[in-house]
Amino acid sequence: MIDFNAQRLFVVAPLAEGGTVAVERDQANYLLNVLRLKAGDGILVFNSRDGEWLARVAPSGKKRCDLTLERQTRPQEAGPDIDYLFAPLKRSRLDYMVQKATELGVARLRPVITRRTIAERVNVERMRANAIEAAEQCGILHIPEILEPVKLERALADWDEARRLIFCDEAAPIANPIEALRSLGVRPSGSDTERPTSPDTLGSAPADLTSIAPPPPLAVLIGPEGGFDPAERELLLRKPFTVAVSLGPRIMRADTAAVAALALVNAVAGDWR
Repeated sequence: MIDFNAQRLFVVAPLAEGGTVAVERDQANYLLNVLRLKAGDGILVFNSRDGEWLARVAPSGKKRCDLTLERQTRPQEAGPDIDYLFAPLKRSRLDYMVQKATELGVARLRPVITRRTIAERVNVERMRANAIEAAEQCGILHIPEILEPVKLERALADWDEARRLIFCDEAAPIANPIEALRSLGVRPSGSDTERPTSPDTLGSAPADLTSIAPPPPLAVLIGPEGGFDPAERELLLRKPFTVAVSLGPRIMRADTAAVAALALVNAVAGDWR
């Protein structure tokens, strides 16, 4: 059970029973002066590898402190294997999008430069700081890997075809995004048939929830404001690993589209099933 009221801190050090973590100076300031924790006070820590641990504050100087690891409170959780590719946005909207994508459990954040991308400069360290803050606040135990920006054409040329790429396209041939995502063929483990795709059964759960297969490796791509260039869209549609998905009749901002698309993917083919 996640304690959503507990304070949580991301650290890079290994975590094991009886171990000690020497926190960074800015983190010590946060613990001692912002949270006003005292010697012996507890805080939950995680590092994306060793699960979540209860740690006790042990001041080691006027402006420094260590954390003594007491016990593991949750084992490590990986989350769905979903890459999120996006055309970079302006600063405040990019911050929001990174935070929400992290909360929705993506494994990797991959900026791609398209022909209509406006904000081509990306501060990867700022993105990482926003991802860490979001993970600390929402209770997940992993921080998404953040890749350097690449051109869309290069990303597609180097693509691992075992990972299906879902790209948001207002002109997608299947108007219902649930039906389009079901074309990925996600099945309960051991089943010889795909899940039903009729409107009456789209919301039905399999009889044995313990038999649901692990989510497949996927990726979601959101284009820039103004959409993809026609040549880019044609290139995407030609790739055998792509699935075009409509997000409905309304035009969304790119950061809104990110939340909508990732929620759909998690519900149909991710770890919300």
